[in-house]
Amino acid sequence: MPAQPAEATIAEITDLITFDTTSRDTNLPLIEHVEARLHAAGIDFQRIPNPDGTKANLLATIPAADGTTTGGIVLSGHTDVVPVDGQDWSSKPFTPEIRDGKYFARGSADMKSFVGVILSRLEALTSAKLREPIHLAFSYDEEVGCVGAVDLVKAITDAELAPRGCFVGEPSSMRVIRGHKSISVFRVDFHGVAAHSSLTTEGVNAIAYASEFVAFVHAVAAEFRTEGPFDEAYVVPYTSVTANTFKGGIAVNTIPAEATVQFEFRSLSSVDREALITRFRDEAERLGRAMAAENETAGVNFTIESTAPGCETPADAEIVSLAAGWGGIATDDKVTYGTEAGLFSEAGIPTVVCGPGDIAQAHAPDEFIELEQIAACETFIDALITDLSQG
Repeated sequence: MPAQPAEATIAEITDLITFDTTSRDTNLPLIEHVEARLHAAGIDFQRIPNPDGTKANLLATIPAADGTTTGGIVLSGHTDVVPVDGQDWSSKPFTPEIRDGKYFARGSADMKSFVGVILSRLEALTSAKLREPIHLAFSYDEEVGCVGAVDLVKAITDAELAPRGCFVGEPSSMRVIRGHKSISVFRVDFHGVAAHSSLTTEGVNAIAYASEFVAFVHAVAAEFRTEGPFDEAYVVPYTSVTANTFKGGIAVNTIPAEATVQFEFRSLSSVDREALITRFRDEAERLGRAMAAENETAGVNFTIESTAPGCETPADAEIVSLAAGWGGIATDDKVTYGTEAGLFSEAGIPTVVCGPGDIAQAHAPDEFIELEQIAACETFIDALITDLSQG
């Protein structure tokens, strides 16, 4: 029979699931809940709010037995989830159900189960005589571009906590993932001039120029697909580029004055991210000049909506062997999806992704995590606590 998680762990996860923390909404009720759990366990914490105070990160440190708060290990997870809009669920997304050895709910795999396991071990963490501290880092808005973790990582570096490693508990089926691509997301607004469609010379067609930009985006995508560089550790072994939304026009008999394209790229570490951004910006500016040549009021706005670095932790890094020693599944695989691991890595903190659940279930209707995956995460965290304890 597959291993089963403790009832107390399921209760912690269920408490987290019942907070609807879809990224467009606040996560503060969940943060307040976690703060209450930390306070009850006697753990000091720091709330790190977003600029308008509607969301927050949470940073907490369980000191070593001698009071040391520097060094140690970070356990990192995000608190937000993706929307359920338009999805066909068999049960209520924020009311968990257990069926056939699986725990169904939005956020069950991505990634409240990992956070719930940590909360279930707070008393064990505080009663253990740790040789080095353990830091808990819970973020907001990971799902919209790793937004919150920027300030969270900054708080760690500003406090000079200098952790020797970090685990990001994204769903990896408890595999130790040491690499993932960067992600950069853009919006390009094309401002043309409206006119009756019978008078094409009177208008500037925003859709026509936006379409030309989309063609450029996918020409760059084809270039990476055929010319590389390549990294065969990835399922998609090259930098991927794709235009994903297109809006424009108001009527079939009106020259469209406005059009908007959103696109992204997910790049290998061997690709110069800034140079690639410049390449797209230059093309947008070229099209803007062409539009302005037709009518001086026309033009293009190029906006970077979000960007997060990739992660490329060496195979011989200590954090990799630690993860394997605590029960993580050793692998040379890398993942195409982005995580906050890149931000920790960029800050000089060796980082791997290792968490319960399968990314294939994340974001989908009837999202679920297998109960044995939660149990495997319990084993991992317990081994971590034991190994980092004196004696």
